[in-house]
Amino acid sequence: MEFSQIKYQVSQRVALVTLNRPEQLNAFTPVMREELKQAFAQADQDDGVRAVVVTGAGRAFCAGADLSGGGQTFDRKRPDGTPPRLAEHRDGGGQVSLAAHACRKPVIAAINGPAVGVGLTITLAMDMRLAALDAKLGLVFARRGVVLEACSSWFLPRLVGMAKALEWASTGRVFTAAQEAASGLFNYVLPREEVLPKALELAQEIAQNTSAMSVTLNKALLWRVGEQPDPQSAHLIDSQVFLWAGRQADAREGIQAFLEKRPPNFSLSPTQDLPDFYPWWKEPKV
Repeated sequence: MEFSQIKYQVSQRVALVTLNRPEQLNAFTPVMREELKQAFAQADQDDGVRAVVVTGAGRAFCAGADLSGGGQTFDRKRPDGTPPRLAEHRDGGGQVSLAAHACRKPVIAAINGPAVGVGLTITLAMDMRLAALDAKLGLVFARRGVVLEACSSWFLPRLVGMAKALEWASTGRVFTAAQEAASGLFNYVLPREEVLPKALELAQEIAQNTSAMSVTLNKALLWRVGEQPDPQSAHLIDSQVFLWAGRQADAREGIQAFLEKRPPNFSLSPTQDLPDFYPWWKEPKV
């Protein structure tokens, strides 16, 4: 489809998604929300895409929600102008986070500049984050009279721990990636000009060396088995998935390629060949 506020490009089996409102520091809008949802769905269904990299055009990643509507920006209305019931509203950042989380390909955030509010929270559902040393970041919601969104109350403490999550959410402080490089939020903190190249290098490492099926199942195991109440429950799921994988063509090819000291030629498709027990979890109705 045609996009107006993002760019979507596929090269060497990597989808590069670029937030593309540079004059507005890539501020988040309803149009960008819908385009990002479509981009993640498109990458998920394309066997020619092995990983997704998300970055921002110009000097920012995403400066947060577009506040040009003034004080009523977050006072949502239905198309007919009436307010939605609290129980029926679904926040836009959360829709993007869930789309990134549902994408079966690894999603890598290349945070090349400021990422504030929803510009930061949507990256928490991505699988890896690289940030520029001087990138200014912040969960500024308490300073705007609103609260965490984009499922960040679930993702953030899993990444940085409850104490750090509460510190950032309670103060609304803006910080640089360099100041919080040890927080656990980032895979790499780099000079700005190195962020996107490193993200693409990671994506290429995945694309060139790994089984698409293994990566898809590993992503699901790491995100979903962590929800289990004890290691024994995780062991039951691991065992089922490992036994299934060990019977497949990719396992035979991976081992043979290793023994023959050659690059593997994996053939299984995450859109066609997933096991019949996938997904093994139940999604709530949203």
